[in-house]
Amino acid sequence: MNNTITTTNFNFPNQKSVYHGKVREVYNINDELLVMVATDRLSAFDVVMPKGIPYKGQILNQIATKFMELTQDIVPNWLIATPDPNVAVGHLCQPFKVEMVIRGYLAGHAAREYASGKRILCGVTLPEGLKENDKLPTPIITPSTKAANGAHDEDISREDILAQGIVSEEDYLVLENYTYALYQRGTSIAASRGLILVDTKYEFGKTKNGKIVLIDEIHTPDSSRYFYADGYQERQDTGEEQKQLSKEFVRRWLIENGFQGKEGQQIPDMSDEYIETVSERYIELYERILGEPFVKADISNINERIEKNVLAYLEK
Repeated sequence: MNNTITTTNFNFPNQKSVYHGKVREVYNINDELLVMVATDRLSAFDVVMPKGIPYKGQILNQIATKFMELTQDIVPNWLIATPDPNVAVGHLCQPFKVEMVIRGYLAGHAAREYASGKRILCGVTLPEGLKENDKLPTPIITPSTKAANGAHDEDISREDILAQGIVSEEDYLVLENYTYALYQRGTSIAASRGLILVDTKYEFGKTKNGKIVLIDEIHTPDSSRYFYADGYQERQDTGEEQKQLSKEFVRRWLIENGFQGKEGQQIPDMSDEYIETVSERYIELYERILGEPFVKADISNINERIEKNVLAYLEK
């Protein structure tokens, strides 16, 4: 589909480098600022799908921006401005090489691991007798390594992170405290929208002056899983699937079509009709998570629009 942005090749003033992530492309401006472009690429099982999803980048960028604003009183973040619907500009940070995943419920990857017989996840012991999507006795942090582009993120325990020197103990305590605080705030905001924040991940970095800040995205459907609160307990009691807002519906579709990102597996073809339904689901996610209508940006020439808006910002 030509109304999506799946690659960028900008050359901004004082640009030092560009990093192409799974979904975002990050431009280093003079070793001071980062210009982060949220593309319409869709990643699942750490694999980028061949086709983009209309408006997905705008949706992720605007949700993340809103939640940065709603949490900046408890956790500092990297964000300075959003000069374009798909773009965030912030302070240059050195990212920590771990993702802080926090889970309040047994869902997704954790549920799959539990179903396979594992009772210890990232060094955390899980109780016996849990069903998929059950609420955990208390939220748990299950970190993962931050893999290079194309590689799979791997579960890792707090003990191994410290033993391998990936993060110092002093810094890790800050990451833990920030993760619990953000999840608590996210849970409260979700509840006000009739949602349950099931699990989510946060990424952190250090500014040039050594301050630990929240970076990348927060509480988006790509980084988080939401259930509808209404009817949650009844569905658990009767063994029904939970009604959820997250990227899990794409993962389920891929699994049903024989793909889980494993070697030798072919990515199933996504028809334009299916792509359209994914786009509609992302818009639904936006409106439910933020409680406001989604306003579609002009996508007749996204690259040109982004370049114009970012240049105007940088030339201020």
